[in-house]
Parts: sequence; C-alpha cells; structure tokens
Amino acid sequence: MRFATGVTVTATLLLALPALAQETWPARSVRVIVPSSPGGGTDTYARLISHALSEVFKQPFVVDNKPGASGNIGAEAAAKARPDGYTFFVSASPALVINPSLYRDLPYSAERDFVAIARGVASPLVICIHPSVQARSLADLLALGRREPGTLPYGSAGIGSAPYLGVRVLEEASGARFLHVPYKGLGPAYKDLLGGQIKFMLADLASALPHIRGGKALALAVTERTSALPGTPTLAETGLPGVAIPSSFFGVVAPTGTPSAIVQRMSVEIVKAMKSPQLAEKLEAQAYIPIFDTPELAAAAMKREREAWASFIKKHAIVAEQ
Repeated sequence: MRFATGVTVTATLLLALPALAQETWPARSVRVIVPSSPGGGTDTYARLISHALSEVFKQPFVVDNKPGASGNIGAEAAAKARPDGYTFFVSASPALVINPSLYRDLPYSAERDFVAIARGVASPLVICIHPSVQARSLADLLALGRREPGTLPYGSAGIGSAPYLGVRVLEEASGARFLHVPYKGLGPAYKDLLGGQIKFMLADLASALPHIRGGKALALAVTERTSALPGTPTLAETGLPGVAIPSSFFGVVAPTGTPSAIVQRMSVEIVKAMKSPQLAEKLEAQAYIPIFDTPELAAAAMKREREAWASFIKKHAIVAEQ
C-alpha cells in the first residue's frame, strides 16, 4: 500500500514538473539568432523587439548575428538549437519562404524545422531610380525596358534575393528586360545606385528612405501603401493590378518542439509590444508596418508565400548563386 502511494506521489510530482518549468520561463537569457550582419533591416527589428521582450520578461533577449549564405547559416543554427524556449530566430522573408525553392541541399527545412510565432513587421519594397534615368513613373521605366531590352542596369543582393525576384516578376508581367548586376549585399549596390553606375533597384523602404528624402534617388512605386511615402503609388495604382510582389517581412520563429505555451506567450507579448506607443513610434520611423497576427495565421501566410515563390522559381528555372 505504501509502495503504491509512493508511486502515485512521484507520478504526480513528475507530471507537475513541466508546468512548473513553464511558469518560470524564462529563467535565464534568451538567444535571438539573426541571419544577417548588424545594422540591416532584420537586425534593426530584432533588436527593437528583443529590447521590448527583455523588459517584459525581466531576462535579456540577446541578438546573435550569424550572417552568410543568404541567411542559410543563421537558419541552420536556429533549426538545430534545443527547442527549450531559449532560442528564437528573427529573419527576413528569404530564409523562411524563398530559399527552400532555390537551394537543392538546404541544411534545414523552413517548414518542418520551425514553428511560426509572428510575421513581425512588413517592410514595403520600393522601386527607386537614379535621377538621371529618363523615367518619372513605373510605366516610363518599363517602357525603357521594352524599348532597349537588357541594357538598363539594376542592382540586387544576388540571384534569388527578394529584390532580384521582384524585378523578375515585373519583367515577366510587362515584357520589359533589364540588365542584372548582382552585389554581395545591398550596401555596395546603394553606393553604385547613388553614383549612377546602376540605374535602379527594388529595395526595402527602410534602407532606401534616406536616399529618397535626400533627393539622391527617386521613388516610382511601392509594394504596399505607406505613410512614409504618401504620394508614391502602389504597383496596382501604376497600371499593374495583377502583379503582386510581397513586401518583405521580418518573421519570428522557434525550433520545432518548442513548448506551445511559450510560442503562444511570445506571440501575445510581441503583439502587445508593437502596439505600445514607444515601440510603435520606433517602428514607424523605420517605415515598418506591424503585423498583428497569431502563430496560426503567421504559419498559414508563410506557407502561402513559400508556395507562390516555389511556383515562380520553378517556372522560370531560377537557380541560386552558390
């Protein structure tokens, strides 16, 4: 009888352990892996939200930059981390929705190795040109690309990057053709755009905005209406209503197996943080648009975008630079 009672008590204690551990999470610092260098759009959002979460949970949320291989190095590190609620991954769209269709030997599965928490924020993309280009609308630019196909140079962070794929979407929809000039990151590309060596770019609005406001680059169209450029039309408003280039997003995910209670709590706190006046003001200053979703909505949205890019990449036989 006493043996049976001991087993019952022990079993009860063991069943209570996960609940106790969950109640005290986080009990130490949390790592936030970012697959890019400090200073970029993904890093900026990751640091803003990490600071807010540190204040909420009273534990440090520490950004760990792991750049390289178009985000694959950081994604692999996050995918292989222990799913204990002490590692999260904040990434721009490519590592989560584009790379799976570009790389045959990807060292992680964006769908199987991660559980979605939030899409974080959308970062509208903008088509910006050097002032010397004889175009003052997207229609003008596309007309140039049809009249002199393959001659007007544009920059991107390489084949398979979101800016490159976005221009390919425009080309296929309009019949225009441009000259692709790949760079190792958008920093060098901006330098050549401002110097006139390349003539236009499709870039995230946050990084392009200072150059546009300074008059060194002109904005022709954006992928999503934004208060940062209230007078700039969207793609649909430029006469391309059937063309969709998704704005980049900076999503938050965790290794698969992370306790669902932690995933749900993180989702709730991220949304609450982005609605706070302090963080909302900082996000607006970066031209970021908060996405107030749930883990379920985030996962569904990422899956739709992953499938859409997979179809486009396969149709046009696009292969990533190794």
